[in-house]
Amino acid sequence: MATFVMIPGAGSTAWYWHLVEPELRARGHDVIAVTLPVDDDAAGLAEYTDTVVAAIAEQAADRDDLVLVAQSMGGFTAPLVADRVPVAMIVLVAAMVPTPGESPGEWWTNTGHAEALHQAAVAGGWESDEDDPGALFLHDVPADVIAESDAHLRNQSSTPFEKPWPLDAWPPVPTRFLLCRNDRFFPADFQRRIVRDRLGFDPDEMDGGHLPALAHPVELASRLDAYWTDR
Repeated sequence: MATFVMIPGAGSTAWYWHLVEPELRARGHDVIAVTLPVDDDAAGLAEYTDTVVAAIAEQAADRDDLVLVAQSMGGFTAPLVADRVPVAMIVLVAAMVPTPGESPGEWWTNTGHAEALHQAAVAGGWESDEDDPGALFLHDVPADVIAESDAHLRNQSSTPFEKPWPLDAWPPVPTRFLLCRNDRFFPADFQRRIVRDRLGFDPDEMDGGHLPALAHPVELASRLDAYWTDR
């Protein structure tokens, strides 16, 4: 049994994991789904990290089976948590991978995201406009989940995008990366390159878009369970 600590992406809350959580519990695991202060202009990566560390201290003190699961922008926070709390594994899901000294705001240019997004949109025949969440993020999410999601969105503050990622290197923790092949926001070829360049291994892959916890929760839970049982 593992304790999965679930870190959402930008503008999101713990609700993002609400379909995955019961699937993991049914497989015998514990789950801590964290809501970060994403709409607080006083909160940056340090405060995001504090929030996760506090949740672990409150709900899983002295546990040695912690698995950090980070969606999208959560990839900047998870390694900061692992630098402060002993964890067994980090799992990055459709995530951003930082390098030392790089702010989340710099990540987009440094990785060539805009060009990768444009090329994938042209090849796939969809709109690459980030103001159209339906095209980029929700194309494979069920309609009833989309309708419910509006109540759980938050205005993402720009504060955490400003300061450099403070670690000197990725923490020495077993790390897995799960890429979504149909991700329109972080296209598959783009993610394969980033993961190889920055983490030094090939990512695992599953079907689906950028929000697998909402679109494919059963498969995502199965993948997370397998990471733990096959470690």
